[in-house]
Amino acid sequence: MAINDPSDSLPLADVWRAANGLISAGLIEDWALGGALAAIYYVEPFTTYDADIFFIPKDKHLTAGIPAIYSHLQSEGWQVECEHLLVRGFPVQFLAASGLTEEVLREAERIDYEGVPAKVFRAEHIVAIAASVGRAKDKARIEQLLQQSDLDKTYLENLLQRHKLKLPKV
Repeated sequence: MAINDPSDSLPLADVWRAANGLISAGLIEDWALGGALAAIYYVEPFTTYDADIFFIPKDKHLTAGIPAIYSHLQSEGWQVECEHLLVRGFPVQFLAASGLTEEVLREAERIDYEGVPAKVFRAEHIVAIAASVGRAKDKARIEQLLQQSDLDKTYLENLLQRHKLKLPKV
């Protein structure tokens, strides 16, 4: 299932509404979907465990805002399980953006999902972040994005150079 296809199995519209609500509540400045679920927006679907929501906190400390986010969403019926918040049983992780992820978040692609405005990391940004992390699954994600998405190669090269990153040999 592609991220832009409505589905009863993933409560994505609920996640987007909640993230937008965090802006309205003054808890965060902005947010965007990153990680594997963002990659699915650009490539053939694959299994992923959760949604990674990157946010720019009002307070610039790395973990700033996370306790307030958890408290706010729990008051709206979300449950906590380890580092995840659960909406209708689906795990969502909120991650404070900094450095590369903050730049990526600010340049994220605006989308509409079931009438709810959302933002998703650009494919080039997903590749750069995967290159910076370098796990086996990140190398596989890079290869998949290079093969299946319509990347702006010049933009990607500039991004990689600016952040002193190299693509792994695939």
